[in-house]
Amino acid sequence: MPDAKWTEVGHVDELKRKPLQEIMCGTTPIALTYRNGSFAAISGVCNHVGGPLGEGTLDGDYIVCPWHYWKFHHRTGHGEPGCEQDQVPAYATKVENDRLYVDLSSATTRKKQAHKAHPLARPVVRQTGPIRVLGLSTTAMTLDHPRYSGSDALLETALEHARGELQLETQSIKLRELNFRPCEGFYSKSAQACTWPCSITQMDPTDQLDRVYEAIVHWADVILIATPIRWGNASSLYYKMVERMNCIQNQETIANKHLLKNKVAAFIIMGGQDNVQGVAGQLMTFFSEVGCQFPQFPFIAHSRGWSAEDMERNVIEVQNSRQLREGAQELVARAAAMARLMVEGQLPDHPLVRGGRKAHQLDSEPTG
Repeated sequence: MPDAKWTEVGHVDELKRKPLQEIMCGTTPIALTYRNGSFAAISGVCNHVGGPLGEGTLDGDYIVCPWHYWKFHHRTGHGEPGCEQDQVPAYATKVENDRLYVDLSSATTRKKQAHKAHPLARPVVRQTGPIRVLGLSTTAMTLDHPRYSGSDALLETALEHARGELQLETQSIKLRELNFRPCEGFYSKSAQACTWPCSITQMDPTDQLDRVYEAIVHWADVILIATPIRWGNASSLYYKMVERMNCIQNQETIANKHLLKNKVAAFIIMGGQDNVQGVAGQLMTFFSEVGCQFPQFPFIAHSRGWSAEDMERNVIEVQNSRQLREGAQELVARAAAMARLMVEGQLPDHPLVRGGRKAHQLDSEPTG
């Protein structure tokens, strides 16, 4: 055993005031507890991704990490039942002349229990095959009582064209059919606390946003987002999704890890209210931040303006608009062409790619 290296950390009367706190022994962070009349000290660094245990909470005899809620015994440093092989160093303490000392040389060994990697954590490698188009519907509605959605209808038109005319692989995800938690602000605790895969996805196997992560990161070449306009913005489900996608963007800033490679994003924006340009700007800003590219004319849109409250007419016009349907087909063709150029290094020879009218429709009356 090495010689004791006792470090004074403070007066016991001061330290007794908090059941759990972080203290520094030189440069070593310590999670110090005062429980049942005595002090105990373990490492202040969590085994998971280095969360500050001393800033956490006590759950009985266990310190709960504030980042992702891993638990370690406040005296032994062992993980909670079922995770006992996880252990952070524990340190001896003593009180002399009303001063508390911690022996850094007494540290037990840090042990990390082997945890199976999450499936999303695998390397991002595009599998061979045709261009793959993911259609993401962000429209909210009651599942048991479906209604017509203009953005959904045009999204399906685009996907049908991709499958049929363009001979591409397609996948459709409707966010309203998924049960997923909102972002819970791990990034607000620390940039390092926002992990990939998403911390919620790792902790909660019932959270279904893993399907979106799988499709966007590991499967799709084209990400086609459809949203209604709600109070001048994209749908609430869209924002709920992209807040959780901060874990993708955050990998760029803290890990220099580029998860979305050779991905193309395009958008279908429909609504009874105006602000098409504002919604398109937000969509394009976010997806550029996570590394996506855009085709020429990257969105189609339709809005009759702020004062057009007769939604029944708006629905009828969208249903009868050949121009919008063709626009959706042309949009997915342009997006697929851009993806093929990046993935395969070639531009397909297709009439909807070679040229034709601009399918980017703003605040105009659709024709029947």
